[in-house]
Amino acid sequence: MLPILFWIFVAIVAIQLVYYIVIFGKFSFVKAKKNNLKRIPISVIVCAKNEEENVSKFIPLLIQQDYPDFEIILIDDASSDNTLEVFEEFEKNHSNVRLVKVENNEAFWGNKKFALTLGIKAAKKEYLLFTDADCFPTSKDWIAEMSSHFTMQKTIILGYGAYEKVPNSFLNKLIRFETLLTAVQYFSWARLGNPYMGIGRNLAYKKEEFFNVNGFIDHMKIRSGDDDLFINEVATARNVAISVHPATFTYSKPKETFAEWWHQKQRHLSVGKHYKTRNKVLLGLLSLSHVLTWLT
Repeated sequence: MLPILFWIFVAIVAIQLVYYIVIFGKFSFVKAKKNNLKRIPISVIVCAKNEEENVSKFIPLLIQQDYPDFEIILIDDASSDNTLEVFEEFEKNHSNVRLVKVENNEAFWGNKKFALTLGIKAAKKEYLLFTDADCFPTSKDWIAEMSSHFTMQKTIILGYGAYEKVPNSFLNKLIRFETLLTAVQYFSWARLGNPYMGIGRNLAYKKEEFFNVNGFIDHMKIRSGDDDLFINEVATARNVAISVHPATFTYSKPKETFAEWWHQKQRHLSVGKHYKTRNKVLLGLLSLSHVLTWLT
């Protein structure tokens, strides 16, 4: 019995070494670099539902971006607070801000994908850059750096969305570690030609990628997944680039209780079962190896 357990343990360690050294290790040597300096027109898209406080603070940081040709599409997803009024004020005072009002629709009740679809259709630019209403960019060069990765072939750009640091909080450390680990995985697999997800807090793609697959139609009934399920469907080894320059990072407010964070994680994990089979196998193998390590 003991020799069998030993060889199982050796196999598990070997699997983890392959993942951490060969797969993730390759990403550790990636360096941020200057790319295409051509300033292509960009539509920044933000979808908000009852985010009055956040959009009041963070939309000005988007308006202040140092970029010559961009518009901001603000989508109010049937908010019940004053989000719409805040958006209307931004639209009134800034010529490059446009508002999309989403009314409650029985067929798509509470579905962010429906709201995003309306925003994407309203965008006048061919290249789209997405972030969430509770997110803010780390610099005025966020648009410039993210858009610099677009080329004739690279039509999808995966960015990093971090969480703010909260002093003396174990939960916050856990959230930031898990977020970083997730990013290392999707960046690493993208580098190896097997992109499987992106995050809506920091994601860019050409509009034609959306319309080529009829948008979110294949997973419209799944409440989550406007970012990772869409990327899982359209991303290939040829059309994806990653952006790791610190100027492209976005930050969000982390959950404040374990229950809130766990609910968020359950929602994210429930989407993973809809990934392509090869992605589920590759991701599941690493998770299984972790579990078996403790059992052996």
